[in-house]
Amino acid sequence: MNLTKSLLLTLSLGLSACLSMDTPTNLKPIPEWLKALIDELSTAPVANPPAKIIRYFYDGATVYYLPPRCCDIRSVLYDVDGNIICHPDGGITGSGDGQCPDFRDTKTDEVIILRDERN
Repeated sequence: MNLTKSLLLTLSLGLSACLSMDTPTNLKPIPEWLKALIDELSTAPVANPPAKIIRYFYDGATVYYLPPRCCDIRSVLYDVDGNIICHPDGGITGSGDGQCPDFRDTKTDEVIILRDERN
């Protein structure tokens, strides 16, 4: 299965899972900036570990989390408009930038938006 089909399948499954839930917080459309990020990740070489984007509810808002990748790269936490909130983990120390140290313990409502399944 090529990457585009894999991404579309992942997005479709994620959206169908969201639509089958009752709570309005799970019925979020994918923002345009996030679609662009998905396109960017899909054309980049496969990361180690492979790229993943996860939607959470954190600090009273919907956020999107790009986990850390190989070799001291920090994670990125985005708000719904695509602005970087912080880097919760990863980096040389593994603790990110220290701007949202409670993210790991207080995030809720996990929904995987993208899982790069290329080999």
